[in-house]
Amino acid sequence: MDFFDFHHHKKSISSGIFNLDFEKTPPDFYFSAGIHPQDIQLETIENQFNWLQSAITENCFAIGECGLDGLISVDMKTQEEVFLRQIQLANEVKKPIIIHCVKKFYEVISFRKKSEQAMVIHGFNKKQSVADDLLKNNFYLSFGKAVLYHLSLQDTLKIVPLDKLFLETDNDDFDIKDLYQKVSEIKKISIEQVQKQILENLDTIKNG
Repeated sequence: MDFFDFHHHKKSISSGIFNLDFEKTPPDFYFSAGIHPQDIQLETIENQFNWLQSAITENCFAIGECGLDGLISVDMKTQEEVFLRQIQLANEVKKPIIIHCVKKFYEVISFRKKSEQAMVIHGFNKKQSVADDLLKNNFYLSFGKAVLYHLSLQDTLKIVPLDKLFLETDNDDFDIKDLYQKVSEIKKISIEQVQKQILENLDTIKNG
């Protein structure tokens, strides 16, 4: 059984969305491409967008990672401008958006109304009140390795509707099946039901 890995960095994973690093060549399987906040370079921003446009091939499932990061040195106004341009691009090419967000969740929420496409917060590991606000604004949440050991995050996962959920390994080295198993225990449903729902969610965000 293949367990879909919503966001990962390993070309060896057969079922999932590979995060394409900036300026790399698109692979011949599902990937996402975007300008990560930490990669923003003002002096070459048009070249960065030219690369992104060229990366949007048939196998490009989503735009991202993109978003806002409160811990890096890139000016927040610049981050917001680059994020908005990627939202507008996603609207044009009709692809969902995979969001990187650090300490800027309410700012990210303010951009929700600009997007006609699904928006997925990747690597979600914040408290339940943040999850509630994101879900109220029609975001999807993708959970990673922290669910395996983070008790309060497990409690948050209990309230996340199955139709707003994705699972990922990101940069971590572990078997995604363990995450599916943990979610099946938390949600009190079979691992096959978790898998089926996530594939349905993929279909929903792909087809808008």
